[in-house]
Amino acid sequence: MAQKKTPYLKLVKPPDDVKEIKKKTRKINRKKAEKVLSILILVILAICGTWLLMKNQTYGQARKASGYTKELSDTNSFARFANGIVRYNRDGVVFLNRKNEEQWIQPTQLQNPIIEVKENAFAVADSGGNNILVFDRDGLKGEIETTLPIEKIAISDQGIVSAILRNEGAPKIISYDATGNILVEQQSSLNSTGYPGALDMSDDGNTLAVSYLYTQGTAVQSRVIYYNFGETGQSKTDNVVASDEYDGTVMAEVFFMGSDRSVIVGDASFVIYSGRENPKQMKEVKLTQEIKSVFHSDKYIGFILLNQEKSGYEVCLYDRSGERIFTREITGDYGNVRMDGDEIIMFEGSRCCIITVTGIIKFQGDLMVDVLEMFRAPGVNRYYVMTVNELRIVYLTK
Repeated sequence: MAQKKTPYLKLVKPPDDVKEIKKKTRKINRKKAEKVLSILILVILAICGTWLLMKNQTYGQARKASGYTKELSDTNSFARFANGIVRYNRDGVVFLNRKNEEQWIQPTQLQNPIIEVKENAFAVADSGGNNILVFDRDGLKGEIETTLPIEKIAISDQGIVSAILRNEGAPKIISYDATGNILVEQQSSLNSTGYPGALDMSDDGNTLAVSYLYTQGTAVQSRVIYYNFGETGQSKTDNVVASDEYDGTVMAEVFFMGSDRSVIVGDASFVIYSGRENPKQMKEVKLTQEIKSVFHSDKYIGFILLNQEKSGYEVCLYDRSGERIFTREITGDYGNVRMDGDEIIMFEGSRCCIITVTGIIKFQGDLMVDVLEMFRAPGVNRYYVMTVNELRIVYLTK
């Protein structure tokens, strides 16, 4: 018997509901994502705005947040090193953590201690004496005894030390490893190279830059020589890979900036050299004002200049390519100047001035204690302040 068809029943084809549902779901998810992204952007903008406001705001007071006291004599000097502080005097070198606690102590007998610091090593020498002590984070790495009086020293990140040694008309520049073995010796004379006045070593210890002074007639001349002790300098006479003359000027300061820059500072200009193995002049910048002091980091070169138009001084900051970033007038005379990250920290006695790399005077005021060393602490607007017997943490406020 044949089955009858029901005329009002139809086989309905599944509609495109699945596609519509997926499309609507994607649309909803996209709107949710856009909403979350918008909120996230607003939060980031708010955080950035707050941070910029705090960075560019000026403050008038510095309040003590905490302090770590230790009774000491007033003959100590301090230097920032690694994650702590070096305290040194005639009788010893001490490494302190950031709670003013002694991590290690090295007794010494130095009449006039001077210090040179790199990231992973530092050296303390007896200026006018014959002793150099080389340290790393764990303590004494080696001792060097020179045969002639020490005038100046430079150190590499590995602890290689170069020293200018006084020897009447024929001073010597000798490079030592950390244990006192002589690596290289350069003999100078007033008639040939001139008298060495400044020196610095690259971080890897392969390159030594020296500024020599000599006279030609009545004029003072400067000669800058780069020595390379690696493979590049082995084939060169006396390891000299670069040498330049500067007429009528005293090139009195030399320093390296990172691995590929070095700077020679004269009485009326500074010269940037590029390259480590074969340094070459990159740019010379003329200065029309008298230089009071020089400071630098791996990113910036700065000067305190005598203000010619009125009394006081100017802070002038350049980038590592020699482009001027800003010039800013300041009041007061500061004998200590530090470049710490993106801030210039100046202090003298209890007076302090902090300027950002954008040229804003962030703080200028009295810290109420005589400052021996100062640098930034973790957190916003917080600083370590080292006094005779206290490591103090201060924060800036309105």
